[in-house]
Amino acid sequence: MIAYVNGTVAYKDPAYAIIDVNGVGYEVKISLQTYTSLPDVGERCKLVTFLSIREDAHVLYGFWGNDEKRLFLDLTSISGIGPSTALVMLSSLSSSEIRQGIIDEDLRLIQSIKGIGSKTAQRVILELKDKIRKEELVSTGPKSSETSSGTIRSEALAALVTLGIPKPTAEKSVDTILKREGQAITVENLIKLALR
Repeated sequence: MIAYVNGTVAYKDPAYAIIDVNGVGYEVKISLQTYTSLPDVGERCKLVTFLSIREDAHVLYGFWGNDEKRLFLDLTSISGIGPSTALVMLSSLSSSEIRQGIIDEDLRLIQSIKGIGSKTAQRVILELKDKIRKEELVSTGPKSSETSSGTIRSEALAALVTLGIPKPTAEKSVDTILKREGQAITVENLIKLALR
């Protein structure tokens, strides 16, 4: 698995970019969100990535941040939405607009995306609204701390699951601690408190 590419932008267009990492050019499929954030050709950048392996191709998808990648993975987990459709969704609306549309159960907004019919839009809302609402509850406060809170939560959850704690138990424990302690808690302290 390629977690990220960190190098120089060798080429970019709205559908993909080529990132030169020490003389190796990685072709990375991107959304318009990522395209608008990319620096000019010749400048350095870091994209978090997801490698999709199929029988006929290995495709690397790149995202400007973990937030966009997380939403991409959520969307592709839904039956009927593949990586290409998820990229179209992320190119049509911002990550926050998609999340808000799902939380508000705004069928028209989700359905307004090219290639998304009413049944797929209903499935997106049905399967993701609770998950996204839970993430939104954890990340309260100003926008900058939303990202750090989400990162702290996900890092702590990953560590707890690696330590053998069932994911539902770990999520419940972490969410309870984050509500009680607030945004100022470190990942290490969050893990320690969850293990008690």
